[in-house]
Amino acid sequence: MGRIRVVIAGGGWCGCSAALSAAKAGASVALLERTDQLLGTGLVGGIMRNNGRFTAAEEAIAMGAGDLFEICDRVARHRNIAFPGHSHATLYDVAKVEPAVRRHLLDYGIDIHLQSRATDVVMEGTRVKALVDADEKRFDGDAFVDATGTAGPQGNCTKYGNGCAMCVLRCPSFGPRVSIAAKAGVKEFIGGTSKGTLGSMSGSCKLLKESLSAEIIEKLDETGVAVIPIPDDLRKKDALATKCCQQYALPEFAENLILLDTGHAKLMTPYFPLEVLRKIPGMENARFEDPYAGGKGNSMRYFAISPRDDYLRVDGVDNLFCGGEKAGPLVGHTEAMVTGALAGHNAVRYATGMDLLKIPESTAIGDAIALVGRLVKTGEALSRKYTFSGSVYFERMKDLGMYTTDREAIRRRVRDAGVEGALGRRIA
Repeated sequence: MGRIRVVIAGGGWCGCSAALSAAKAGASVALLERTDQLLGTGLVGGIMRNNGRFTAAEEAIAMGAGDLFEICDRVARHRNIAFPGHSHATLYDVAKVEPAVRRHLLDYGIDIHLQSRATDVVMEGTRVKALVDADEKRFDGDAFVDATGTAGPQGNCTKYGNGCAMCVLRCPSFGPRVSIAAKAGVKEFIGGTSKGTLGSMSGSCKLLKESLSAEIIEKLDETGVAVIPIPDDLRKKDALATKCCQQYALPEFAENLILLDTGHAKLMTPYFPLEVLRKIPGMENARFEDPYAGGKGNSMRYFAISPRDDYLRVDGVDNLFCGGEKAGPLVGHTEAMVTGALAGHNAVRYATGMDLLKIPESTAIGDAIALVGRLVKTGEALSRKYTFSGSVYFERMKDLGMYTTDREAIRRRVRDAGVEGALGRRIA
């Protein structure tokens, strides 16, 4: 028997994490990404280790899946910062992180195919035999990971949002996302908001830092955070309810401009009309970066959530696994990394005939995966969002006594669960 082959569609944080864990497990890995860069929304994200994400990151490191967290730490602009509702955050440099991740994947021998948009599958019964990209190139494999995300395409952003904002996902340039699970015949779920609308808007947008006042720039450079009061008559009404990142749907984010220094100035709101933004002191010359039309909207997400089990295997397809937003309304980079790591690892386990790995629910990662999987299938999770950093899941972490920044206690928890190093171990 030749070397196990794992093919991954989608090169965001989830896909990169899946690729690394599959490569560490001993597989030959092909990673398909439809754009010209890896990381997807990670190209504009920048926030790590805030609140319970610190706990989840350290659990992942203890499980052997810490590479991407450690890269973000290395390219951090600010560490251990606080902003409304969030503690001990790390802000990584969005300009430096993608080249660092790409080099790391190449060092592991991962075969990266950029501008390779997976558009179809070749099936054999209930197994995927191959993915086919838009150029009709075929990628055969023993197991597959759907890390295509849930955002877009443009039609959804127009129908359910404020129109295409030409966001970092760049559908007009590189083509829309295609769900591998849906192409394999899986009926997927559509998430929405508490107001009953379908989809949720991405949670923030970027300002060119140099377009802000000297005082704001200095504050961002020194502390990583600038909080600027918004006059009452300029505040957006009900805008936070549309956000997919409900951990930031706090009064402080409606009453102030919360800016974070990730290289750009990260504006923690899904959009802000430019003519209104420029009326706020210090923002007179403000200019949006990603998304380019950040004055009117942002990308719409959660239109293609896959039914799956706690191993992250997609229901009804024997050898297809998923992670990130495909695995449920788990919001954030950390959430994408940890689910991607399990999906990639279990893809190799499946291909070698081993029992699949379930991360025990005594860990925050295992609990989140199991909880959200159950709630998606009952429909309860489709109008809510879950993240280690806030909202309902962070409260659950605290209630269960899982939230801590004590690294040794976290490692001990992982060790007691029997999964220390499990996601970094060679098995094929």
